Amino acid sequence: MERSRRKEITHHLSEEEIDELLRDAKDEHRLRRLGFVKNLYQGDSIPEAADREGRSAATGDRWAEAWNEGGLEELMPSFGGGRPPKLDEDEQEELLELLREGQPWKSQEIQHLLNEEFGVEYSPNYLGQFLRNLGLSYAKPRPKRPNRPDNPEEILDERVADALVETDDDEPHNKQEDDEEDGWVVDDDICTDGGTVVGFFDASQPQPYDNSRRVWYVDDPHVERPLVKTEDSAVGFYALNGESLVRWTENEEKEQICTVLERVREQNPGQRILLVLDKHGSHICEHTRKRAHQLGIDLIFLPSGSPHLNPIEQVWKQLKWTMAPIIVTDEDEFHDLVKDVFEKVTQRVSYAKKWCKKFLDFQKLS
Repeated sequence: MERSRRKEITHHLSEEEIDELLRDAKDEHRLRRLGFVKNLYQGDSIPEAADREGRSAATGDRWAEAWNEGGLEELMPSFGGGRPPKLDEDEQEELLELLREGQPWKSQEIQHLLNEEFGVEYSPNYLGQFLRNLGLSYAKPRPKRPNRPDNPEEILDERVADALVETDDDEPHNKQEDDEEDGWVVDDDICTDGGTVVGFFDASQPQPYDNSRRVWYVDDPHVERPLVKTEDSAVGFYALNGESLVRWTENEEKEQICTVLERVREQNPGQRILLVLDKHGSHICEHTRKRAHQLGIDLIFLPSGSPHLNPIEQVWKQLKWTMAPIIVTDEDEFHDLVKDVFEKVTQRVSYAKKWCKKFLDFQKLS
């Protein structure tokens, strides 16, 4: 893509004058920049001219802009009247390219790179400031999910829009091509003409203790009381405009999931239900999809590897944070605590505010 990379170059000097400056130049930085300009004079694109001088296209863009703006004076490096930096502009650009190719880096690894490639060393106290000035960020790396598509938001937007459109044909929303034909009929006692409820569905395994919270102690920070533990799963439904609920199940198999879907229907009678959920095996299997259809529940599956698009994840996070300092004596007490806190937390729809703005067309909800 050559568009701006072959920009018009101002001829502040003639080519003969450039050649004379090259003959007189002793400093390698000056030689490199003058060589770059001559390459442009002779018809190179900016990336080609920069590459001949061992520099990146980004550096070439910067040099060309400086030359056009102020000629030789603007192009040449200026270290001011003080102490020159350990790495000049060219070397900083080269370092940035090396860091970009091998990211992420630990501070010790960057120190080693600086020493090996440039023969310089920075104080640990100054290194962070130097790297931030270069444009680097210092943060926890997020694991990249290999099965996540490049456009998960577009995919979900299309799926939500498709689910909101109620068609007159007999093809169930949850049904797939290779599913059996029998059983895809809404139960006789199910009514779905009273509007649409939108909600988010997910399972979690909260525990009644959290070592990440700081606590007060007199001597050694430790816990002497026995820790309560549960093997059960909490399966939750976070409703935007209906009744939320959470139920404890022994496992997350399809039969248990369907039992919770039945409770979701009981809590939200007379309305069609749109349920946003991930592609867990027990969610996408034909048994669950068919039972959901029988209950008048249309499932909207998230794109693979995209839990961040399910607002109930924020609900679980807030629930665990809220419960962390609360002490319980047994598993039953903890189960009751989760239900109470979930009920309070899900009264707030703010966890889904951005989701609604991005994906939901309220005019289609009748």
